[in-house]
Amino acid sequence: MSDEEERPQWDNKAQFLLTCIGFAVGLGNVWRFPYQLQSNGGGAFLIPYLIMLVFEGIPLLYVELTVGQWLRKGSMGAWIKINPFLKGLGICSLFVSFLVGMYYNTIIAWCLYYLCNSFQDPLPWKSCPVVNGTSYITECQKSSSSEYFWYRETLHITSSIEVSGGIQTHLLATMILAWMIVALCLIKGIASSGKVVYVTATFPYLVLFCFLVRGVTLRGASTGLRYLFNPKIELLSDPQIWLTASTQIFFSLSLAFGGMIAFSSYNPKDSDVEVDTLIVCVTNSVTSLLASVVIFAVLGFKATVDYETCVEGNIQTLLDFHDLPEGNITVDTYDTFLIERYGSYFGGIAERGLTNCSVEANLDDGVSGTGLAFIVFADAILEMPGSPIWAILFFLMLLTLGLDSMFGNIEGVLTPLNDIGLTKKYRNEFVVVGIVLVSFLVSLTFIQGSGNYWLDVFDKYAGSIPLLIIAFFELIAVGWIYRYDRFNNELSKFLKPRDNLFRKALYWFWWATVPIISPILLLAVFIYYIYDSIITPLKYDAWQESLGDNISLSYPGYVIAISVVITLICTIWIPLGAVVELVKRVFCGHQTGRVLNVGEVGYSVKETGHYNSGYDHNLADLPRAVTSGNDNLPYDPPANKFPYIDDDNISKKE
Repeated sequence: MSDEEERPQWDNKAQFLLTCIGFAVGLGNVWRFPYQLQSNGGGAFLIPYLIMLVFEGIPLLYVELTVGQWLRKGSMGAWIKINPFLKGLGICSLFVSFLVGMYYNTIIAWCLYYLCNSFQDPLPWKSCPVVNGTSYITECQKSSSSEYFWYRETLHITSSIEVSGGIQTHLLATMILAWMIVALCLIKGIASSGKVVYVTATFPYLVLFCFLVRGVTLRGASTGLRYLFNPKIELLSDPQIWLTASTQIFFSLSLAFGGMIAFSSYNPKDSDVEVDTLIVCVTNSVTSLLASVVIFAVLGFKATVDYETCVEGNIQTLLDFHDLPEGNITVDTYDTFLIERYGSYFGGIAERGLTNCSVEANLDDGVSGTGLAFIVFADAILEMPGSPIWAILFFLMLLTLGLDSMFGNIEGVLTPLNDIGLTKKYRNEFVVVGIVLVSFLVSLTFIQGSGNYWLDVFDKYAGSIPLLIIAFFELIAVGWIYRYDRFNNELSKFLKPRDNLFRKALYWFWWATVPIISPILLLAVFIYYIYDSIITPLKYDAWQESLGDNISLSYPGYVIAISVVITLICTIWIPLGAVVELVKRVFCGHQTGRVLNVGEVGYSVKETGHYNSGYDHNLADLPRAVTSGNDNLPYDPPANKFPYIDDDNISKKE
């Protein structure tokens, strides 16, 4: 049976696209992109973002989807077929997917905990706990009720990464549930996950639409949107903005994890990969913009409510001081009153010791990551009528976004293992359960009191620099090692004919970006990361119970050492794989299989990218039955060499 027939396939194109979109559209679209847009020039940030999308994100996604679809392999098998010296590239993607999946599922566990607590009215983070029925807890008073619920009730966070705090049993329960959900969704491979994505990939858009309709009708929503998209064109001269845009588009498309290669390997060879690439990229970026509108419409409402609350407190102070009747000063007449009585707004603030209330100041307190979802947005939901319903919808949305990304992370581990024959020894169900069990045991690190600090460490050193390195070598592999002209010739056998202007434009676009522009951009981003790592102290924010706030602390030496180990685990396989292949060729005269002997007739060679360079015999000496049907291999055999044959890649002729 051929590889085409043995390999599972998607039921239809919709399954494939929904799975890729679900993998690309993740939590970063909801809580990272809005923050980047807000803090990097507002609407002006869209200019470098779109440029980087076109010249970096789209070409790299195109490479991954075409490699998987063409070679019918996961990340490990695909790069070996491109060139045996690249065997470490797929291993790197496997380890990145494995390590990122471990901590990513912790976020799903947090979402489950908040989701379970959302079925209450009022929501448990609405007010501070009371001690002895008389006074509020000091930590909560110094911070806020939503911060207290996040740091103390949910994380039980310690004062530093060096203090473990032990495993939190309530998070252990949600962690077990999170891994069980992932295992059940992937237990049958794409046969099960392909059906789950009909819900997990579409539900977030339903929720975003509901929040959009509700958000834009809230008072103050327009203020939040003006603040978000108000372009600060002068910031475009700052190279930091361009580098931020580059990293944002790169990470938001979930590139270099191996998941996209795995998903496309289940596609029919004649699938329109160019259109697929554009659909996934455009959908991902539109989703980021939609999420930004939703987030800042709601945050604009929250900032307006906070402003009005602040002003009402000042009004009460003024009424008491001037002995005025209630209603004499309103929120609308507050500014006018200060100007008339004290000559200026700020003069009145200073003279009477009032709080300087400002909507913009509230919006300036930009928060990214978990803080945006579990503190700021959770706090904003409290102000919305029917807040428990909105909380349930919001955390269900985060849950489904996280699950889609987890499917891609686990598939980035599972498919390469299957491609090296693990499922020939063990059923797919056992392999999935094994991956989940190992991941669960290691992920117990992230549900300790110090777990949030360790999650940040893994995110910084497994989900950043290694991905840049892998992506750079993917482009170099296709554009220069294999050569893009050969790559394009192979793709022309199953790509749509270039018989119109659109297809011809894409042809020249891939030629300009894949081998030239995109690698240069990625190299520039990588150099910036190294430079930034050198000049920026290795610090982290640690929550202090006595202060009710975070302080900046330096990482201890052993954490830095672990960070280096994490980075090496995800990258060392690229040079190591090349060295191992070189040693086999130089000292062993062959790779991991055997050389087909002359006279061993009656066999035909299946498609393989492996060749022996240690035997100097002319191919003409081989029986025609051995060499026939082997003309379109991804890797050209050296002249006057025996082809290297794997035992798994020969089949008895009838």
